[in-house]
Amino acid sequence: MAASRKTLPNKAVDAVVADALARHVAPGARLVLGLSGGLDSVVLLHVLLGLRDQHPFELRAVHVHHGLSPHADDWADFCAQLCASHAVELTVHRVGVARDDAAGIEAAARRERQRIFAALDANFLLTAHQQDDQAETLLLQLLRGAGPKGLAAMAELQHRPDWRAAQLRPLLGVTRGGILDYAQAHGLAWVDDESNLDTRYRRNALRQQVLPLLAAHFPGSSATLARAAALQAEAAGLLDELARLDAQDAVHGNRLDCGALARLSLSRARNLLRYFIEQHDQPMPNARQLNEALHQLLEAKDDARVRVRLGQVDVWRFRGGAYLVPLPPAAAAPVRWQGEASLWVPAAGVSVHMDAASGAGVKRAALIAGEVTLGVRQGGERLRLHADGPHRSLKNLLQEHAIPPWQRDRLPLLWCDGRLAWAAGIGLDADLCAAPGEAGLMPRVAE
Repeated sequence: MAASRKTLPNKAVDAVVADALARHVAPGARLVLGLSGGLDSVVLLHVLLGLRDQHPFELRAVHVHHGLSPHADDWADFCAQLCASHAVELTVHRVGVARDDAAGIEAAARRERQRIFAALDANFLLTAHQQDDQAETLLLQLLRGAGPKGLAAMAELQHRPDWRAAQLRPLLGVTRGGILDYAQAHGLAWVDDESNLDTRYRRNALRQQVLPLLAAHFPGSSATLARAAALQAEAAGLLDELARLDAQDAVHGNRLDCGALARLSLSRARNLLRYFIEQHDQPMPNARQLNEALHQLLEAKDDARVRVRLGQVDVWRFRGGAYLVPLPPAAAAPVRWQGEASLWVPAAGVSVHMDAASGAGVKRAALIAGEVTLGVRQGGERLRLHADGPHRSLKNLLQEHAIPPWQRDRLPLLWCDGRLAWAAGIGLDADLCAAPGEAGLMPRVAE
């Protein structure tokens, strides 16, 4: 644990945080501070305690115990003692982080923190990212070849679609040196994470080796880089405004019109496709994937079946429109129905309700007496929709009913004694339909 002597107080940190609270936080708001026990979060806690009288709010803290360091228990204890000394409620969450995680240990730890943060019941989660962190993030994104949105780095206020609280970073206008000065002025103690010195991690290499060299040759480089990130954020905002204008004619619900996309310049089309992906809360693909998807959407023939994998979704082209479709569930065997009012069908990823009906649906007596299973098509299925009509292939029926291709292999089906009795979105087998006045059960996909 580090501590340092008192010097003259530094008011700048207080002012920066107070300004951020005034911009974003209404009096009486519920705040949760992400407290690691390190220098930055300890200083932010101290500043917040000093601001409660002039800007009243409810303050709690959360500490994520990753278990990666032999000192992790000591850090949690330090945070507990610090919060207890100021009567601040602290919650400690212990998470498991696999050192051999495919995403890398840093990404795995970040994923676990964000899982905890997403569930916090608060108006704001405050994190202690500061100006040097912003400069590091900008350089990392630049070296990844990111565009304006990535180069915007971290926003002071961020609303995440899957988080209950907005994330506020009130220290982005303060350098690491300014934070250290504040801690020294107030005699604060904090913990040091030894992993921050390990330059095998890219962010640490930038922090320990690159940024000091930049500062030696370009004084104030961290502030300059942070200012560049702010300009990129402004440019990204303008690109979003342009995309919203283009989307008025091109995007209707979950469909992106490929004809409207083709009428745009290539750069505007790419910008609109990025916006479309982002609006569906999907991670942004890399440039190669995005360009391949755009090429397929614009160049394919009208009747071509286009499917391009973009991370955890596929982009499909169907009847002149582009759609983002989650990857199908893992293959699963059919499940047996045993009289349930609702049954989950793993292969289809949906629940099927069996609604009681009279003179409609599948004959109840046949279902009760027979062996009933629900699953998805395997190929070769046939269905007779009309009593005087032929049995027709399900493949042709799917095409005639304009069922999108990505839904065809996950469409829930119901068999009775091995005979296809119902296909969602298509209909019932005529020979198994309940007669007028006869008890039936109508299968229905849950909304």
